[in-house]
Amino acid sequence: MTELSNEILLKGYGFVDKYAVKRNWEELPPGCCIEDAGCGIAYQTGDWRSERPVIDFDRCVHCFICWVYCPDASILAKDGKILGVDLYHCKGCGVCATECPRKCISMVDEASALREEAVAK
Repeated sequence: MTELSNEILLKGYGFVDKYAVKRNWEELPPGCCIEDAGCGIAYQTGDWRSERPVIDFDRCVHCFICWVYCPDASILAKDGKILGVDLYHCKGCGVCATECPRKCISMVDEASALREEAVAK
């Protein structure tokens, strides 16, 4: 499974990243104000991850236990099947790997995974 593009993900949920547009100081909201009630889906929060989950789909039985326990809702699923991991929001906590009864999710070093992806391209 390839990574979802942040742009596609945001468009799919109907969010627009209004903070990506530079504003001058006069356009900024006053401090200590919450402009928009939050939904983390609009922000890429997976950048601080040191490990990422990798699913062995040959062993996965699509029991959805990883999906239920993921605190970031980063397990992607459709039509009763686990599709992969939303790496834009996954923080690498490893709860999915710990809870998987078949142990088909392993946590791998993020830097190693990025190097392997670069070589594959």
